[in-house]
Order: sequence, then C-alpha cells, then structure tokens
Amino acid sequence: MSKELFKFVKGKLGIVRIVLNRPELHNAFNDEMIAGLIKAFEDIEKDDSLRLVTITGEGKSFCAGADLNWMKKMVDYSDEENFQDSVMLANLFKAINDCKLPVLAKVNGATLGGGTGVIAACDFVLSARSAKFGFTEARLGLIPAVISPFVMAKVGESNARAWFLSGERFSAEKAVEMGLVHEVTPLDNLDSEFEKWVERFLKAGPIAAKEAKVLIKNVLRLKPEEVTEYTCKTISRIRTSDEGQEGMKALLEKRKASWLESE
Repeated sequence: MSKELFKFVKGKLGIVRIVLNRPELHNAFNDEMIAGLIKAFEDIEKDDSLRLVTITGEGKSFCAGADLNWMKKMVDYSDEENFQDSVMLANLFKAINDCKLPVLAKVNGATLGGGTGVIAACDFVLSARSAKFGFTEARLGLIPAVISPFVMAKVGESNARAWFLSGERFSAEKAVEMGLVHEVTPLDNLDSEFEKWVERFLKAGPIAAKEAKVLIKNVLRLKPEEVTEYTCKTISRIRTSDEGQEGMKALLEKRKASWLESE
C-alpha cells in the first residue's frame, strides 16, 4: 500500500500516530488509502507493545470523507463491485471502532461526510474550535449510510434526523453538544492540549484500558438479565489480576504504578 497517503509512526511509550496525508484533497480517502489504513490497524492488533493510537489530518482539514473523483468511477462498477467497495469502507470504520487500544482523534479542521465516521469510531475526540463538521452527503444526492451506525451511536436518532436530512454544516461547539466531539480548544493550543490528553490516557493501566473498552461493548450488547453476572465476574477477575493488584498497592503505598515509572 502507498504509505504516502497517510503517515504511520510508532513512537515512544507505545504510541502510534496516524496522519492522513492528502492535504491537497482535504485528506479525502480513496480505495488505496482505505485498504492501507485497514492494514495498519491489523498490524496494531498484532503488536502487544502498543498502548494508544492517535489520528489527525495533514494541512488545514481533518478529513473531507470520500474522494469524489473516486466515488464517481463507481457508476461503471457492477452491483457486486459497488457493494464490496462499500464493505471495505465499513471495515475501516470497524477497524478503528474495534481497535483494542484507545484511539484518540485530533481534529485540526474541516471534518465532513466519511470524516465524521472516522471520529465517531474513535474513543476520544479533541477539536479545534474553528473546525466545521457536517454529514453533507444529502447535498450531493447521497446519504451517510456506511457511517450511520458509528455516528448514531454517538449522536442519537434526533441529531441524525436533523443533520443527515439537511446536510447542514455545524460548529465544533454543536459537535460537542451532540456527543460527536468531547472537547474543543483554540487551534493554536490544539497540539499542546492534545498531548495532555494523550498523557491522561496513558495513566490508565495498559490492560485496564483494553478491558474497559471490551466492557463497554459487552454491556451494550448483553440482555439486561445477563449484565449483572457479567460485570461481577469481570471485576472479580480484574481486581485479582497482576495489574489490578499493582495499581491498588501503588495507591496504598503512595507510589507510582509500574506502568508510570517511565514518566
């Protein structure tokens, strides 16, 4: 895959930094970028030394969604080719959403269409206050079908009705109100504030962070009568684990837990 479509850097402390790298096209993705990003997340899943993933965009935009020049070519695809192409896009959002590690997005600018699907699949989103958002597909005669499960999990049905149907763009403050974004900050402070959030996420136990992500998914999918047994068994297992014991001992002994010793 063409690595130049995005930057993939494994840094210190187990942090993977992904930068969408088509600034001349507002970091819109095509089939090659999608396939490359899916492969990148597959590689992340195999590496037990990693702790956290960050995603941002090169240049002035975060991501404008799908490359329209690529999308236009689909008129010549067969029905099956068109379907499989959509499945690949869905697999990208699933790869981000299902990543075993915390995934943090730094929104540096415009985030439209499929770009909103990317941040909806992330665990935490910090945005520049100047960034604009939109599910703009309807204004192109399209609909936000593939991103809808991920976006609606964050913004709910009411917001989906208002913004999917109108295609209207909205502010970062509105994105926070909807639950699509967690925090906003002035663009000049975006990098420094984002690094503070990275540090905050790294304070969690590496295994605990992964287990918390699994917990959320399981609690949401289980039947009400199954939840109590699952959660009680889970905490019983976690609190007797090596990491759980280390974290509690560190607090009682007023010292840093072992995973914080490099700070």
